[in-house]
Amino acid sequence: MEVPGSPNAVLQQVNQLWSMLDDMSVNSPEGYRKFIEKQMREGADYCSPPQPDSCIRVGILGPKPGVLYINVCCWKRVPAPSSPEQPVPVCGGRLETLTEGKEQYSVLDVAYSPAVLERARGDPQEREQLHLLAMSYVVQQHSLSLNSHRYKMHSNQLKGSLESMRDRLTQKQAKQAPSPPPQPPQADTVPSLLQQISSLRGKGGAGGDDDDPSAGGGVTLELGGHQKPPAKPGLIQVISSSESRRVPQRPAHRLTLKPGTGGASGGGPLKSLELSVELPGVRSVTECQLSISQDDILLEVEDMYHLHVDLPETVNEETATATFSKRTHTLTLTVAVL
Repeated sequence: MEVPGSPNAVLQQVNQLWSMLDDMSVNSPEGYRKFIEKQMREGADYCSPPQPDSCIRVGILGPKPGVLYINVCCWKRVPAPSSPEQPVPVCGGRLETLTEGKEQYSVLDVAYSPAVLERARGDPQEREQLHLLAMSYVVQQHSLSLNSHRYKMHSNQLKGSLESMRDRLTQKQAKQAPSPPPQPPQADTVPSLLQQISSLRGKGGAGGDDDDPSAGGGVTLELGGHQKPPAKPGLIQVISSSESRRVPQRPAHRLTLKPGTGGASGGGPLKSLELSVELPGVRSVTECQLSISQDDILLEVEDMYHLHVDLPETVNEETATATFSKRTHTLTLTVAVL
């Protein structure tokens, strides 16, 4: 009697596996071909390196002030959410502090599924949500305080070299901790594969839908005859449903340039800007954090809304007044134009 997990038992199971594959190649050549093509395609996707998509620059407020560049990347290894209502999976690399000439900065790489980035490509608001989510990931994982409402898009898609970005993403776990000692093969690994191939072979291969695992003809195996390894701890950060709902939304708003009442006599401002913002769910103006400069306005409601507006005219921020309607949940800000 073979001891489960012993070298002889594993070898026997591997031989049985190859025998079943050989049998399938003879009795169902088309099913065997589709099976091999599927594994090669999925293996190539899983092993493909991350690609740069865009780069954002944001100030670090603490614990030590500085500058952070976040490389937003596209990586086929990161899964897409199963539906629009599900949280977006995020993969982050290690944080590095670098010196380039006289500039000292930190850099971090964050990767999303290609499907997530493609969906946001034509939607500026959804694109902004991905940037905010990337910064939320940095805050959560690295305990940094960021000036997130002042972030800017970097002129290049990538800060640093392509090789460095890929090394930070793919080697994060190796740099964090030494690899555990190799474990002996598990007794149930190969039998599980045998059961899957038996199921595939039992369907006749060519007669079934080999690309649909739910149809009984598809198997999700990797090249080499073992199941896709689970994601390493910490490699993919999946935001929970409650956290995904806390990503601030961009509220509906309207910016209007109004003529002043002073006229030619100089008795008052010639014109003013009025910003009207709809804030459903907000009950009081005390929930709003509002800041204004000569060229922009920032409005934040924690866990609900984030709005940054560049002004078409230079204004006198000291003249700004704000009112909030509890009936319509609308904030109205008025400021004089210089």
